[in-house]
Amino acid sequence: MIRFVLLISLFLMTTLLGGCSPRLTETSSGGMKAAAADPIAGLLVPPKTESLERMGYTIQVGAFSSLDNAIRLERLLDQRGIDAFYFKHDSGLYKVRFGNHSSYAAARKEAEQLQSQGLIDVFFIVAPEDYSASRIHSTGQGDLREELVKTARQFLGVPYRWGGSDLENGFDCSGLTMVCYRLNGLNLPRNSRSQYQSGKWVPREALQQGDLVFFATKGGKRVTHVGMYIGEGKFIHAPRTGKTVRVEKLSNSFFAKTFVGGKTYL
Repeated sequence: MIRFVLLISLFLMTTLLGGCSPRLTETSSGGMKAAAADPIAGLLVPPKTESLERMGYTIQVGAFSSLDNAIRLERLLDQRGIDAFYFKHDSGLYKVRFGNHSSYAAARKEAEQLQSQGLIDVFFIVAPEDYSASRIHSTGQGDLREELVKTARQFLGVPYRWGGSDLENGFDCSGLTMVCYRLNGLNLPRNSRSQYQSGKWVPREALQQGDLVFFATKGGKRVTHVGMYIGEGKFIHAPRTGKTVRVEKLSNSFFAKTFVGGKTYL
């Protein structure tokens, strides 16, 4: 009886130890190699996902050849509590987008209400699947980082003039980065400090295209400025209201001195 118990104990111990040790399998050459890792363990590793929520159904209006007309409409909507932004379309015309609805019906309802009030004219509903983030995610084709930089480059030379009362919080510069992300389907917050609080920390040497770079232009560590990294030590940013969007080097003495850090959202 004692011998039987000992044999059972030895069997259980061998089984348990085998479960904690890499299993060996024979190779074609007669040698031994470790078997594949436990498939269950692989399921415990969370998949890579964006740290920002996807954009829903948005409303697009206008086709302005004049930037001032787009700005006028954007500010009119903002005054009514509508989170609107203008951008330069591939056609070269300026358009305005606003809203972020969970359904097509909700977006259309808001657009028709504003249309009946005479605030907007013809409108177009942008569906979630129309954005680069959704298209690339579903097809596995394309590079979202390249799309973000491509969008930012469309603003080069544009006298970026964001309104509002949040200028001290980097509203102008953060307006550019916000628009680039939202146009590609990711709901980036509006001001630079909120953008800095989102995302994941990235060391300067590990920055990739589409990551955001933050600066404390008024001294200390308080974030007051942001731009989009485009590679090769350069970034695109909107210097301040009235100035044109441009490319700068991180090695520029002013930006090197005021650099706070980088964040990624992909």
